[in-house]
Amino acid sequence: MSYKIVYTEESEKDLVNVYSYIAMDLLVPETAKNQINRIMKAIKDLDALLFRHKLYQNKPWHSKGLRVLPVDNYLVFYTVIKEKNTVAIIRIMYVGRNIDLQLSNTQKMD
Repeated sequence: MSYKIVYTEESEKDLVNVYSYIAMDLLVPETAKNQINRIMKAIKDLDALLFRHKLYQNKPWHSKGLRVLPVDNYLVFYTVIKEKNTVAIIRIMYVGRNIDLQLSNTQKMD
C-alpha cells in the first residue's frame, strides 16, 4: 500500500532553514543542495517500511506516534496516519538543537 507524504508548514520552513544555513552561513551551496537531496530521498523512501524507525521516547510525543528518521546530522520527525494512508512530516532538525524545546513549539502534530 502506498502512502502519501505531506509536509507541515514548519517542516517546509525547516528544509529552507537547513539549506539557507549551509549555503549562506557556511558558504557551501553545493553541500546544501546535496544535504537537502539526501533528506528528501530518505523521506521518499519511508514508504517502503514506515514503522522501521523508532518512536520518539519523550512525552507527550511518544504517545502521539511521533517517529524519528535520522539522516546524517538531521532528524526527520513524522507520524503515520493509517486511516488516511498518509505520512505527515512534522519537523526536520539538526541533531545538536534542543529537540524537546523545538517540538514543544511545533504547531501541528498530526
